[in-house]
Amino acid sequence: MVTRGDGGPADGIDDGAGREATGQARVTATRTVQGRRFTSNVIPSLVFTVDLLCLVVSVPVAVILYTLVFRQEVVPGVHTAAGFIAAIAFFLIRQSRGVYSQSFSVLQSGDTAVAVDYLMSALLSSAVVWQFGLVDEFSRGLTLAYVGSVTTTLFVSRFVLRAALRRLADSGRIRQRVVLYGADKDTVERTCRMLDLQALPQLLLVGIADDYSRSETRDPVGNLPFIGGFPELLAMAREGQVDQVLIALSDMTRERIELIIEKLSEVAIDVSLIPREAIALAPDYRVNFVGQIPVLTLWQRQMRDGNTIVKDVEDFVIATLALVFLSPLLLATALAIKLTSRGPVIFKQPRFGFNNREILVWKFRSMYTDRQDVTGAARTTKGDPRVTPVGRWIRKLSIDELPQLWNVLRGEMSIVGPRPHATHMKVGDHYYFDAVRGYAARHRVKPGITGLAQVRGLRGEIQTIERAKRRVELDRYYIDHWSLGLDLRIMVETVVNLAFDKNAY
Repeated sequence: MVTRGDGGPADGIDDGAGREATGQARVTATRTVQGRRFTSNVIPSLVFTVDLLCLVVSVPVAVILYTLVFRQEVVPGVHTAAGFIAAIAFFLIRQSRGVYSQSFSVLQSGDTAVAVDYLMSALLSSAVVWQFGLVDEFSRGLTLAYVGSVTTTLFVSRFVLRAALRRLADSGRIRQRVVLYGADKDTVERTCRMLDLQALPQLLLVGIADDYSRSETRDPVGNLPFIGGFPELLAMAREGQVDQVLIALSDMTRERIELIIEKLSEVAIDVSLIPREAIALAPDYRVNFVGQIPVLTLWQRQMRDGNTIVKDVEDFVIATLALVFLSPLLLATALAIKLTSRGPVIFKQPRFGFNNREILVWKFRSMYTDRQDVTGAARTTKGDPRVTPVGRWIRKLSIDELPQLWNVLRGEMSIVGPRPHATHMKVGDHYYFDAVRGYAARHRVKPGITGLAQVRGLRGEIQTIERAKRRVELDRYYIDHWSLGLDLRIMVETVVNLAFDKNAY
């Protein structure tokens, strides 16, 4: 073995054509399997073939059912064209989902959405038939028989195919034999843990290869032995004992990687690279493509495109209706504030808004004018002498927050979202944004009048770092899992909790 160099040929990479590994440095990749063996790359083709068979086999099934039930002969005509259109639409939908470009992972989740995909295709085909005015020639009975047959066979096929593929994988008929090359012990351990969590029976890690003189690299990791350096790896590949090599980039130079790929390209195996970030950041990323460039996406906006339209419509409709129906309450509150204490009815306070931009949040004034703290540095406590008698009631019932409906109509806030914090708000002796790591991520969406944290008991004063962290965790969960249904549920819980919340004062 040679010591780590600058990445050139001196790093111990040669073709190793006639070189035999000795002792435990050589590993038999898999037990001998009689007959032909396939790699996991065949699985997407099998999935496509099964889908096609389901569509074809359902034709005679539907015809027989239709003939037995309605006792009429089938006239192909428009039905053949409709079935063909539905089939094309179905395969396009499946391809857009990446079903035919993935392997065992699709079948692990059950892929029961396959039936829904065909129903969508059938609806599209029926719309085409209706558009061309061929409804009179279209047998609804035959159509229902065929669609029912296809969706049933597709749904059942997933369970049968998954069981069959697992058996083939366990027997070694379908198996991807993989070697990790150039990985340090920590990378190997983390990679193995990630693969174990996914439970991929068609994947078999057969060993570790490395040309560096690190003693810990030669030690087995779990059941993975050290097979040797690049020459031993190349010899195994030539003998057909390896299907894929995963190269851990770690601190390899470009020259070294190019040389490794050049040598491995001489044999019939798959060669893949594991970016160092793919292990270090796992599982907090998704692999996407910018053009043909693969990228690791660490953050992705949940509220985007159509979701932003839904959110804006929701805010506008609910804010408008609330202002109309609550106008008597708003007027009565404004009158009570004006008659019981000096000063303006509305209190405006700078707070953090969308993308950390500062906005002026409107509230009914609940404190004496000469005791207000616009910065928010002084927390409001239970029995706070700054709060007026009317202010105690409107704070208890959250009526003081209702003027923020105007902020919603202005596009500065949402009905539901993370609560906007004052710019100098503190938890303990620290500013909120310094006390809680990742705090600023809660500003990736518009702040809300109410939010998930508020209906989970974290409304009002936050006295400890632990509660502050929990509030931020809930805010970030809301952002990452936003849906219209979640918003409606939070609104309902807000109304229910108003009468029972002891943290509002």
